[in-house]
Amino acid sequence: MSGIPADRSARPLHRAPKVGEPVLPDTIEPGVVTLLCGSAAGAVSARLGLPYAGPGNKFWPILAEAGLTPQRLSPSEFRELPRHGLGLTDINKTEWGADSDLSGSGDDAVALRAKVEAFRPAILAFTAKRPAQVFFRAVFGVDRVDYGIQDQRLGETEIHVLPSPSGLAVRWWDPSPWHELGARHRARAARGPG
Repeated sequence: MSGIPADRSARPLHRAPKVGEPVLPDTIEPGVVTLLCGSAAGAVSARLGLPYAGPGNKFWPILAEAGLTPQRLSPSEFRELPRHGLGLTDINKTEWGADSDLSGSGDDAVALRAKVEAFRPAILAFTAKRPAQVFFRAVFGVDRVDYGIQDQRLGETEIHVLPSPSGLAVRWWDPSPWHELGARHRARAARGPG
C-alpha cells in the first residue's frame, strides 16, 4: 500500500433499494423510554435486514451487560426491544455502510427531532459520535460532542452519546457510558410514563 488515502469519490455509494425508502425500518413504539440512534445500517445489517448484525458488533452484548435488556438478544430479535422500553432508528435511513461510506445526503436531523417530539422518549442515546455530531450541529449549532450525558435536551428528553459498538470502532470502545445509560434507563422505566 502506498499510504495514499483512497479516493472517496471512487467508492460505491450504498443507498436503499428504492430512493427515499429506509434501509431498515424503525422500531419505535409509544411508551419508549430510550430511543437508540445510530448512523446508518452497516453492510451486513443492510444485506440481512437486521440491525447491528455485523459479526464484530458489540451492540447486542452491551445491551444485556448494561442492563438495558434482561438477557442477550440476537439481531433477529430486534422487534423485542420495545418490550424493554427501547426503540431503534438511524440518522441516515437511506444509505448503508461504514461511516466513511456515507455521503451525508441521507442524514436527517429534522426527521430524528420529529420522532423524539412524537414519541417523547425519556432518553435519546446516540450509539456513536457521528450521528450525534450531525444532530447537534443541525439542532443546537454545536460542532463537538463528548461521550456521556449532554447538557442539551429536547424538551424533557435527555441526550446521551455512546461509543460505537461497531467492530470498526474498537479502538474507541469504552463500555462505561453504556452502563451509565443502562442505570438511567432503568431508573426512568421504574418511574413509569410521564
